[in-house]
Amino acid sequence: MNSVVLIGRLTRDPEIRYTAGTQMAVATFTVAIDRPVRSGGEKQTDFPRVTVFGKQAENCERYLAKGRLVGVQGRIQTGSYQNKDGVTVYTTDVVADRVEFLEWGDRPSGGSSAPRQNTSSNYGGGNAGASAPRGNDMPEEMPDSFQAIDEDVPF
Repeated sequence: MNSVVLIGRLTRDPEIRYTAGTQMAVATFTVAIDRPVRSGGEKQTDFPRVTVFGKQAENCERYLAKGRLVGVQGRIQTGSYQNKDGVTVYTTDVVADRVEFLEWGDRPSGGSSAPRQNTSSNYGGGNAGASAPRGNDMPEEMPDSFQAIDEDVPF
């Protein structure tokens, strides 16, 4: 079984590229995940690289930014390549099947953090602890899969 679930904060904005043949979107980003610390122990953090494909990749590029809290579900994938000096470099990545945006708020204005496709900069009113945008705070171009549900949840 190869399954991983991670929750962490983005260390920088996602980077997106498109495959040559099918023009499928591929987004990559790194999350910072603190390890559990024993009493008196030193804090340690892991920085796994996450790769996500397709529409989810486009949504990550559009709506995620450095510092945002994100949940990732997927699998571990290892690989290797020869660098320019002929040394073998080993890689370990998380290939995401699912990415959950756990924190919403205003994106910073200016720089590369600005929304990329004429999306509104209001994604929930800057409520850092909010788990999802509510009501009229969502931009109209938000994908249907991200719409808030106003009805009661039966649990």
